[in-house]
Amino acid sequence: MWTKMLKLRLFYLFLGLSGGLFGPYLTLLLSHNGLDSSRIGMLMALGTLVAILLQPVWGIISDRYRQTRLVLILSVAVPAALAVLYRSDLYLVLTLVYMVSTVFSSTQAPISDSYAIAAARQAGSTYGSIRLMLSFGAAVGGYAGGRYVSAFTVSSIWLPYLLLAAAAVAVALTLPREAEENHMMPQSLSRGIRELMGNRMFLAFLGGSFLVNQTMTAFGTYFVLAFKSAGGSTAHAGIALLIASITNVPSMLIASKVMARWGIERTMLLAALVYVLRWGIQVVLPDPSVMIGVQFLHGLSFGFFYIAAVEYVSRITAADMQATGQSVFNMVFSGLAGIVGNLLNGYLLNQGGVAAMNISCMLSAALGSLLLLIVARSSRRRKFAAPVQTGV
Repeated sequence: MWTKMLKLRLFYLFLGLSGGLFGPYLTLLLSHNGLDSSRIGMLMALGTLVAILLQPVWGIISDRYRQTRLVLILSVAVPAALAVLYRSDLYLVLTLVYMVSTVFSSTQAPISDSYAIAAARQAGSTYGSIRLMLSFGAAVGGYAGGRYVSAFTVSSIWLPYLLLAAAAVAVALTLPREAEENHMMPQSLSRGIRELMGNRMFLAFLGGSFLVNQTMTAFGTYFVLAFKSAGGSTAHAGIALLIASITNVPSMLIASKVMARWGIERTMLLAALVYVLRWGIQVVLPDPSVMIGVQFLHGLSFGFFYIAAVEYVSRITAADMQATGQSVFNMVFSGLAGIVGNLLNGYLLNQGGVAAMNISCMLSAALGSLLLLIVARSSRRRKFAAPVQTGV
């Protein structure tokens, strides 16, 4: 069992290294090719829309046909193989490359997370202790990417990305096909999704997740562009990305203890409020040095929120619908939020500058916090009501 856990942690590490090195600098590469932030946002929104439509298919393949390892391999290998084509200056080519890449890469989070949760429970470990390796890898990759772009050129960043992704694929090939013993899905996909979508608190959770995470496109997609427009350098942007990702490591190590003490719902609410603080600081102090310093809050915001959200979905989803449940969550958390965030934040950055984008993110995170407050209060009422119900 420890061998499988070691391999899984290595897979997450190389996944983080490759994604951290390439992802934050993709917009810089597209800008280098002549695209402005509005066209970049449109390109990414189109790619994400197609990925949303196809995302349930990946959940079905993983849950019903038990092909988790194959899905993981494709999710890493295909985007890496296509990355060299981002050097094109043709908008149609760039759109098609991003669209196909996103169709495959969008399944990484839900499928790998459902796999990791099952493996961690079997080994008596925690999901956070596995997921932190991705954050550590992303921290090192983000910093290395900044140094690479400063020393060489952004147009060749696809090469180290391809090498690191190949290492992730090599590790994935050694993983078991499934984290658990194979079994066929006993209930229909449509019935499982209907049960999830019929839960009002789950819908409130999805709404809160959407409003909170659409702000992350301002960081994940546009941070380097925003940072440079505020007067920062590419090398210093790499330092900011390093800080943001490295703060996820301690957060994910202690996330299980925080959730055990505070509860999953209140942990999500706490993280959402840190999002509000994070963007609020940048509204008041729009300076490159502040944009670097505020990244120390990344672990308390994204780190806590993501771990708690994945655990929340796992808890309310049937055992035979885990990958599908995570896919539904990811469709909203990364898919819909990604589309709206890329379009909205790209437009705001282009038309109103960094300040307009930061104000929008602060307000969106605040609205998301209100929905998550409803979820947390509902959970608290159920806990107090439970002893009364059992005594009837």
